[in-house]
Amino acid sequence: MSFKIRKITIGKGKTVGNEKAGWTRVYYELEAEFEDEHQIELAKGSMEALLEAWLRGENITTEKKPSWDPAKIRWTEEEGFKGKYNKSEDFDNVEFKAMLKDLQQHKGSRMMREGWFYWVFQNGSTVGRKQMEKKTGQEP
Repeated sequence: MSFKIRKITIGKGKTVGNEKAGWTRVYYELEAEFEDEHQIELAKGSMEALLEAWLRGENITTEKKPSWDPAKIRWTEEEGFKGKYNKSEDFDNVEFKAMLKDLQQHKGSRMMREGWFYWVFQNGSTVGRKQMEKKTGQEP
């Protein structure tokens, strides 16, 4: 019998807490697809290391957190073809200026931060943001 492995799914979890405070199950799962089945060992090792880091509460990115605070920026709620979002043109605000500068230096004027997707409009001076759906760990 012969077969080719094209996809693997690896999950790891842990239970934290105690009897008084209660128990909480934390579980993460990753899935990988590849064209060459010889990559499976490398993929498995990388995925397990990432899951272990997440379970320890580590953030594996090296990006530093921006210094601007979105709570100090004036936002208006708007409706677009993809639903509701927030928009800001708070030009005289120091926080807005820092955010705009950060966005303009970041991957095509788009970024994710603390569950929000931020982007710069074509005029280059208006910022939009939309809260992303929260995805939590799955129970096995």
